Parts: sequence; C-alpha cells; structure tokens
Amino acid sequence: MTIPGGRRQARRVAALVLSGAVAALAPARAEITQSGPSGFTSDFGEPVDASPEVVWKAVIALPTWWSGAHTYSGKASNLQLDARAGGCWCETWDGGSVQHARVVLVLPGRVLRLHGGLGPLQDLPVEGVLNIAVGVRDGRTRLRMLYRVAGAADLGLEKLAAPVDGVMGTQFRRLKALIETGRPE
Repeated sequence: MTIPGGRRQARRVAALVLSGAVAALAPARAEITQSGPSGFTSDFGEPVDASPEVVWKAVIALPTWWSGAHTYSGKASNLQLDARAGGCWCETWDGGSVQHARVVLVLPGRVLRLHGGLGPLQDLPVEGVLNIAVGVRDGRTRLRMLYRVAGAADLGLEKLAAPVDGVMGTQFRRLKALIETGRPE
C-alpha cells in the first residue's frame, strides 16, 4: 500500500525521533527527575570515553552488562535481547521464562526503546518505557538511560521510585564501565 507523501512523512517522523533522541542526550545527571503516586522518571546521562559505534555495540549486548542479581534466574547469561521492533528482552532458564520488555524502536547506533515494567513493576498495571540513547554532544560521545513509569495513582508508585532508580543506576554504571574498560564491574 502506498500512502501519498509517505516518504516525506516518514522522513519527518524520523527527523522528529532523531531530534528527540539528541535532545534526550543533554542531561548529565543521575537522578529521579519526577516522582509521584502515579509514576516516576529515572534519568542517567553522562559522557563516555568511546566512539558511538562502540557504545551502541555494548548497548545491544545487554546480557554482558546487566547484573545477574537483577534477573529471575540469578544469571545475566540467561538474558537475550532481540534488538528489532517487536523483539523481546527475555530471560529463559530451566523451568521458567519471562519477558522483561518488548522492543518498540531501534535506530541503530542511536536509540533503543523498550516497553515493560521491570522487576517489581511487572506485577503491577503500569507502563514502563526505557530509552537508551547514544549520541555526540560538544564533540563527546554521550550515553543516556531514561526509564519512565506511569500507572494509577492508587498504586503509590513514588514508593518504588528510589529502589527502581537504584537498580537502573547500577545497570547504567555497569554499561558505562563495560564501554570504557571492557568489564562491567
């Protein structure tokens, strides 16, 4: 099916997504940027000492930098990331499996977007969106991990903001260490 102006529209959408991704690289902070009963935002962004290509390869090699302590099986090696739209960030082990998140956007070398309630959020009726963005700003490669969670106010999500932020911070630091030293720890 051909949509009139389809290519032009697709280019506009791509430009908007890319401009949002570049803007998303701006913060150089690691903190909960918003928290309330109906949701929170965990935001980590820093320069990294590597090329954008090296950073991207590390991002999509998720099992190598995610901590096994924050898996169902206790082993990060049981994680798989199918880095394409519709792909799964899943974990499989003898006797079980879990979908941690669903891949909804891949702009190779720039943005990986996943939808899913991670950890204790999986048992709640919430929407979680994890964006991992790679870019260059002021001549330096930057990495940003932004996790937004939203749900009904009666869930009291502000109580989960600090623990989830702590886990996300651990993963961000492990990814950065892997990129810069070749080891996640």
